[in-house]
Amino acid sequence: MTAEEIVLGGYKNFAEGDMESLAKIYHPECKININGNHSLSGTYIGFQSFLENVIAKLDKIWPGFNLDIEKVVSNETDVCVFVNITADNLNSKSIHHFVIKEGLEVEFNFYDDSQKMAEAMKDIS
Repeated sequence: MTAEEIVLGGYKNFAEGDMESLAKIYHPECKININGNHSLSGTYIGFQSFLENVIAKLDKIWPGFNLDIEKVVSNETDVCVFVNITADNLNSKSIHHFVIKEGLEVEFNFYDDSQKMAEAMKDIS
């Protein structure tokens, strides 16, 4: 599989709620970086940490969370996915950058409009 096919397969798994299959494309020490200064910002190591601390909270923090892929740019190891993110009170553009090595995601960087994302967040404490 190409790097792009691996990443797009992950988006398909995410959309279908298939976290078991999604987890299989992440290297155990995958580094996930979320920019900005809000409750989800930071660095997560490994899929389980990302699942528990980010994915599991998406629909609570941003009710109606959805993302649509607009464009993909890739080479042998790097994949950039341009997405439109929508939710209640949110319509934002983002770029997701993945680094693929030996068939696994080893790095995932979010380049969101973090100010817009933070303003639309619901408090779930």
